[in-house]
Amino acid sequence: MGKFGLLEMKTSDDVSTSDLRSDFQEVGVAMRKLANHTVGLLGTGLLTSLLQWLATIAAIYLLVLDRTNWRTNMLTSLLVPYIFLNLPSLIFNIFRGEIGKWIAFVAVVLRLFFPRHFPDWLEMPGSLILLLVVTPHLIVEIRGWWIGVIISLIIGAYLLQEHIRKNGGFRNAFAERRGVSNTIGIILLFISPLWELIKLVL
Repeated sequence: MGKFGLLEMKTSDDVSTSDLRSDFQEVGVAMRKLANHTVGLLGTGLLTSLLQWLATIAAIYLLVLDRTNWRTNMLTSLLVPYIFLNLPSLIFNIFRGEIGKWIAFVAVVLRLFFPRHFPDWLEMPGSLILLLVVTPHLIVEIRGWWIGVIISLIIGAYLLQEHIRKNGGFRNAFAERRGVSNTIGIILLFISPLWELIKLVL
């Protein structure tokens, strides 16, 4: 109430100042929420990408090692479809193109006409390149989808339990020659699709 019992009217300056202050507060809250969600999504995406790259490198390492001097009795040919399903898109698309076709062509020519000069350890990598080049688009689309994730998880779980069983336990798996690198590599084959499945479920 004013001096003479009349209602005091707020000036437009008072109204606009309080409105601006509340608007800025709301914008600040919205920006904080956006930042939190962005950091969360980027963190999840980076972790997923890192695990995928590590699992792919581990699978290639184990495949090459098995073809050269590891010589395990495990069904390591399962690493070929595993790499196919988990190869990062950048590399996958390169090998699906002309580069992959030329590599596959050279591999087939060597295998057909110069079998004595075609080393045994190149058979699995050659099969992988052929698989990358000739797989129909319909099957390629299961990469990153839940079917591909479950297949990768089954392969990873199988190889991990076989590796542990053949070494007589989890602790012994680290004690063998190259035990640490082999075991960590096989664990990564299991963890990467497990994380993908958790992301899909949640």
